[in-house]
Amino acid sequence: MNGEDFRLIVFTLAVSAGAVMVALPGALALGWLLARKKWHGKALVETLAMLPMVLPPVVTGFVLLKFFGRKGPAGGLLDRMGVEVIFTWKAVVLALAVMAFPLLLRCIRTAFEEVPRHLEEAAATLGKSPWQVIFRVSIPLAGRGIAAGLVLGFARAMGEFGATIMVAGLIPGVTETLPLAIYRNFQAGDDARVWWLAGVSAMIAFCALWLSAKLSSRAGE
Repeated sequence: MNGEDFRLIVFTLAVSAGAVMVALPGALALGWLLARKKWHGKALVETLAMLPMVLPPVVTGFVLLKFFGRKGPAGGLLDRMGVEVIFTWKAVVLALAVMAFPLLLRCIRTAFEEVPRHLEEAAATLGKSPWQVIFRVSIPLAGRGIAAGLVLGFARAMGEFGATIMVAGLIPGVTETLPLAIYRNFQAGDDARVWWLAGVSAMIAFCALWLSAKLSSRAGE
């Protein structure tokens, strides 16, 4: 492994981990609401949240590009604040977070649904506030399921290509992740490097999926 490969792997791991951390607060809040509350528009909100899972990634990337571009509603505001997102590492994290969110949300919702309601009700009767019940009872009991979702979301982020190349571009040393590097080297006809990078990606993905499965199985015990 040369220095370039090492930097590429570390960058991919870092932005993937950063993406799931960015997605986590929203996934926790929405996952709890979907698991524990009944409200008008619930099905619509859930459908919108899950859209990145079924839309072509390039479509998601195009929407992000238009929204966070300098002429977009969010991008224009950020530009006036001196914050540049598109075609930077921030765009990579943004794209990966959006693409990982649906899987993370699904795992977290399931984890909250498996928490016995009577334990939450018992905590409430002992004088705990709703926030204390969530943070001291619900989240700890759903912890393994949440952790499994984080690992699965990380694996999804690691493999993301379409949305990333749309919103962040393919800039070696700046926005290039493992999937983008595989594509670039394939285009250049460097099959040996493609096989090497594909093997690294497969190994990391295997470890992430194995860990997620172990956490999920323990959460169900």
